[in-house]
Parts: sequence; C-alpha cells; structure tokens
Amino acid sequence: MPITLPSNLPAFEILKREGVMVMAPDRAARQDIRPLRIALLNLMPKKIQTENQFARLIGATPLQIDLSLIRMSDHESRNTAADHLESFYRPFNEVEASGERFDGLIVTGAPVEHLDFDQVTYWDELRRVFDWTRTHVHSSFGVCWGGMAMAWHFHGLPKHMLAEKAFGCFRHRNLAPSSPYLRGFSDDVLIPVSRWTEVRQSDIDARGELQTLLASEQVGPCLIEDAAARRLYIFNHLEYDSTTLKDEYDRDVAAGKPIEVPANYYPDNDPSRTPTNRWRSHAHLLYGNWINEIYQTTPFDLAEIGRE
Repeated sequence: MPITLPSNLPAFEILKREGVMVMAPDRAARQDIRPLRIALLNLMPKKIQTENQFARLIGATPLQIDLSLIRMSDHESRNTAADHLESFYRPFNEVEASGERFDGLIVTGAPVEHLDFDQVTYWDELRRVFDWTRTHVHSSFGVCWGGMAMAWHFHGLPKHMLAEKAFGCFRHRNLAPSSPYLRGFSDDVLIPVSRWTEVRQSDIDARGELQTLLASEQVGPCLIEDAAARRLYIFNHLEYDSTTLKDEYDRDVAAGKPIEVPANYYPDNDPSRTPTNRWRSHAHLLYGNWINEIYQTTPFDLAEIGRE
C-alpha cells in the first residue's frame, strides 16, 4: 500500500526513484476503493493445487480480491474431478460472452512445452483469450508456459528446447531495483525452476517494448515486462510450495524416468532430507506488488477497463 507524503517533501522524489509507492495527498483524497477482480486461467492438470498456490499469494495483501476461476471451454481435465470444475470454474466462452472485465488475469503454465504452440489442442481459444485481454483486462501475468505462450502471441518471442531439463532452485539477479514489481526485493533471489524450454535474452533485446527484470546466469531470463501493455511474463515458479519440486522428482523416479536431483534444493543435495523453502518471501513480494500496482492504476469503473 502507498504512503501519502507532500509532493514537495524531498523524500517524495527520493522514495519514488527507489520504487517505493508514494502518493500525494490530493490524489489520495480522490481515491475510491472497491474489490479488485482477478481471474485465474488455470491450465495445470492438478487444478486444486495450483489454485491454492496463487490464491495464497494474491490474497495476502490488505486489499479485497474477488477471484474468478476460468478454464478452457472444450478441454477436459483428467486430473481434477468434474464436479469441482462444474462448481468453481467457468469456461472462457461464457466469460467472453458476458462482456465482464477484470483488473488482473493470471495465465498458468501447462505440461505441453514439448509441443509447438499451434499443436496445443486449445491454442486457437487461448489466442482468443490473449486478444480478449486487450479490451477486458487491465493487467495480465503469464506464468511459465503461459508466459511463453503470451509472449509468443504478442511479441513473436520464441521458446527454445533445452538439451536437459532446468530443474532446481537458481539464483536470479535483480536487474531493475526501481521497478514497482520488485519493491523490497533483494539484489539476488532464489527461484524454483522446472522446464524443458527457455527464452533467450538476445531475442528479448530485439524487441524494444520488453525489459528483463530478473535473470539467472544459469537458466536465463525469468521475469520480463511489457510496460506499455501492463503485461508480465515469468518463466519460473515463485508460486511453488515447499515440496512441489520434490513431488515432481519423486514422481519421475517412481516412473523410471531419467531425472537429476533438483539443483540447490535439498540440504546437502540429499533427497532423503526435507527441502527448505527459501523463496516464499519473494513470492509474496512479487504478487503483492503486482496487486498493488493494479490497485494504483486500474479505473474505478470496471467498464473503463480497455478504454484507458
């Protein structure tokens, strides 16, 4: 939440340059408050686990959030009970037809990264989702494959297959300390990674509208921003629970698949020991900063979203 300071106080400009959320008294007096409408387009097979992860993060701010759960219209989930989907999720075509608008949208990852985008069965509808965000969503946040898909759709940013899976917890450098999305971030951040694909910094640099905010020397760009369109793309997993990488590792070991022990995850690299969560605070910071930035910039009248 912002701090209200006189705009001519020296601290006002100093804190603003540092990325602290400051507000002049005249602006604060004009602010109206309403619940923020955030939608989660959940593409993951284990939908309950994923919705818990994101709800935990976006629900940790002082602001009231109305969370709407959305699914692809015709894609059938094999890992989530039909009654759960029927009770709590709305198909996108119903949301689209309603004409309603949202302050924010999160698009999750999906276990389809080995496929070209146009080979994904719901790709045409997902492209409709992305185009719909231009006029019906104030700020969008694509995560892992969802971020890569969104960046490909809007910027033609390609994904590249890796020779081996990027798997574990890796140090990332804070490249934009004054970004409103990185308020309170350390100079380097440990982030869980689990993917077979990557985007490359050279491809990002060729697209002037994009800026890299977090990156790792080992696993490349992580968080990039399209500021003009209020879009964020993150390719790694700050939302992961403490045991998510362990669950993935144990699953692959049980299935006899070749898998390396996740890097920098278990104490002393020993899978028999309980992993330690060293990213939770930055997860709350990132999603809290995103929610607060939406709060600061979204219209009070939802009908004005897409017309700003």
